[in-house]
Amino acid sequence: MNAVQDAVLLGTPRTDDPVCKVTPLSVEKGAPKPVTEAKEPFAPPFPEKLEELDVSPAFLIGLVLRTVSLESECTTASIAQRLRIGILIADALLERLYRDKWIEKKGVVGLHNHRYTMLERGWQEVGRLNEFCSYIGPAPVSLQAYSEITVLQIRNRPPVTPLALERALAHLVLAADVKQTLGMVASSGRSLFLNGPSGNGKTAMACALANTVPGDLWIPYAIEVDGQIIRVFDSHNHVCVKPETEDYDRRWVKVRPPLVVVGGELTIETLDLLVSPNQRFYEAPLQVKANGGVLIVDDLGRQRCSYKELLNRWIIPLEHRVDYLTLGTGKKIQVPFEQIVIFATNLSPADIADDAFMRRMGYRLEVVPPTPNVYAEIFTCYARSRGLNVDPHVLGRLLERYAAEGRQPRACEPRDLIERVIDLCKFRREALRLTDETLNVAWNSYFGAAVCAPART
Repeated sequence: MNAVQDAVLLGTPRTDDPVCKVTPLSVEKGAPKPVTEAKEPFAPPFPEKLEELDVSPAFLIGLVLRTVSLESECTTASIAQRLRIGILIADALLERLYRDKWIEKKGVVGLHNHRYTMLERGWQEVGRLNEFCSYIGPAPVSLQAYSEITVLQIRNRPPVTPLALERALAHLVLAADVKQTLGMVASSGRSLFLNGPSGNGKTAMACALANTVPGDLWIPYAIEVDGQIIRVFDSHNHVCVKPETEDYDRRWVKVRPPLVVVGGELTIETLDLLVSPNQRFYEAPLQVKANGGVLIVDDLGRQRCSYKELLNRWIIPLEHRVDYLTLGTGKKIQVPFEQIVIFATNLSPADIADDAFMRRMGYRLEVVPPTPNVYAEIFTCYARSRGLNVDPHVLGRLLERYAAEGRQPRACEPRDLIERVIDLCKFRREALRLTDETLNVAWNSYFGAAVCAPART
């Protein structure tokens, strides 16, 4: 084990099957083929016909009707924009609603662009539809399309380069063998088990690794399965980027490789599809939102569920790169599990004592406290990044204080002490400076010091 001394092909789902049966992707069968070079080789093509949306027309008609109900007078163009579909497709769907007397036309705006309003019969239908699904937003894509395009993109990514790794880790002080291991993790897409005492950079390394993942990613706003919606796009975890083409399916959005971090709030239930009585559609679990990027399970062992129960939940996805989610109807669906999963914990592999899980870990890395020399390098690097000069004698006396108090240095403490010195200087309205006196105040306010009780009058 290394030590850190520095700081699917899916078949079309059948509603009569309890499980969506699919053929797992492998090199031998069904593996995505390399794509030719182009500006946007993975951009989903713009659908020009209703059948090219690959979603149930009945569901789309209901979605359009719910969307019309949001505005007193909507237009064909506004519906097309809300649903991220072509205006000709929106026009065809609205004409169907008009013929069935759910809505009525209020005038012509332009070519293939009319103004509509709801009829009483339409309002009754919206109420009925909302009892089953209340989703309003961009039109969804099929589960099969999501799985195929996601895997195709990730399996055809360019390799991680040493230069990209150096840039991503430039703000961290790491040994060469540690950087090499992190590079292999990023290049292979395998999982990583990070363990060691708190405060020594496990989370910082894990987060930095996300910046090494090459290539942006196309993801859908939502997925449709048997008339039910799973919302995938999340503005908190997904950062949009501008495509290099205008000719693409607007139901998809291009994002940076996502970084999803979850800690003590994680439960077994949040790893599956959850639906609230109010919204009546599913939110994709965090491992689906992390596809194509990095998923960090921070502070493993502090979750509200047993860590052994949590690890058992990951065994199949880590080995087969697919996960199984359960709809409210009891039907199971298969989705890609294509992300780098990083487990960061204070527990040791011996504490976990789960050979089945540890065998499936791609890499293991132990993070240990920094030596005095490494501590000094971290301190100096961070001080310079904040515009401060470091007196070697002052730094030497700081390290002597650690030894005198029998305190083990941690990699996070240079940053924390320097930030408190900055806070002190700003409060005093003084120039920023690292001295024995300012570091002493920072030390006492960080580690704690005995104080006299205030006198009472």
